[in-house]
Amino acid sequence: MLIVGAAATTVLAQFPGGGQGEDFGKSSPVGLFLLIAFGIAVAFLIRSMTKHLKKLPTSFDEQKAADAAPAHVKRAEEQAAARAEAEAAEAGDESAEPAKGSDTSTA
Repeated sequence: MLIVGAAATTVLAQFPGGGQGEDFGKSSPVGLFLLIAFGIAVAFLIRSMTKHLKKLPTSFDEQKAADAAPAHVKRAEEQAAARAEAEAAEAGDESAEPAKGSDTSTA
């Protein structure tokens, strides 16, 4: 490891200026092209997003959304509600019965 560090120091010492030649800090035409291309892409993305946002309603009515939902979504919601009610009923039954092995009598 020490040999690698010494070799790196020797190589860096041979290039004064830290590797900054006469072209250091100058951008190329390719860089300018990429910058302009990214700017155009962002402009089109903003334009597209604005169009989609204009199509949205100002407020969302939950009843209309529920009516417009596909049948499989409605079935899934009904099944989830039924499962939740069954679990709540089981939890209510368990709390009414004393736990096995516990002494509920007071002497």
